[in-house]
Amino acid sequence: MLWIIGFLVLFVALAIPILAIVLDSPVLHRFMEARRGPGGEDVSALGRRLAVLEDEVDELSRAVQSLKDDTQFLQRLIESAEERGHRQLPPSEH
Repeated sequence: MLWIIGFLVLFVALAIPILAIVLDSPVLHRFMEARRGPGGEDVSALGRRLAVLEDEVDELSRAVQSLKDDTQFLQRLIESAEERGHRQLPPSEH
């Protein structure tokens, strides 16, 4: 019977620091945050972030379209110069 009490005391003495280490681990913190889900942020804050992201996507889409238009213009300019038979500039001498 005495060995059972000794085993329980030893088990409790070892379990306390082990539990403290496990409960304070970053893995457990990430697991608990994942279980809570995205409810940590306010819905209106998420809506504002979404609106900002949508505005940035629209701005980037306009910039890409502008680059496409510029590229087409330059391509047509090069093709028209070739059709007219314009000679190229000589290479620069530095």
